[in-house]
Amino acid sequence: MATLAGTDVEVTDEGYLENINDWNEGVVEAMAKADDIELTEKHWDIINYLREEHITSGEEPNERTIVKAMKKVWGGKPKSKDCFQLFPGSPSKQGRKLAGLPKSNRKGGY
Repeated sequence: MATLAGTDVEVTDEGYLENINDWNEGVVEAMAKADDIELTEKHWDIINYLREEHITSGEEPNERTIVKAMKKVWGGKPKSKDCFQLFPGSPSKQGRKLAGLPKSNRKGGY
């Protein structure tokens, strides 16, 4: 149990929400602060993308897929490094955590 944004929520030992429905902007802000992340629009782009993919299709995008998706959102040619600067603990792992999603079961990395 953790208190995030004044709300008691169930979390795993690694800080992932137990219930996806406990997720809200205040919870994200509290989780990000605990991870020393100051959220920007680009963070939110990745968080919202990961939530959308999970909710609509159950997908768990890896870093390469996230970078390709952000190219469409941000324009230009983002690199994996750009996403790791936003989420040093891995865009597909730390990003999922802040998106209120379960820890990825996907094997491998890139």
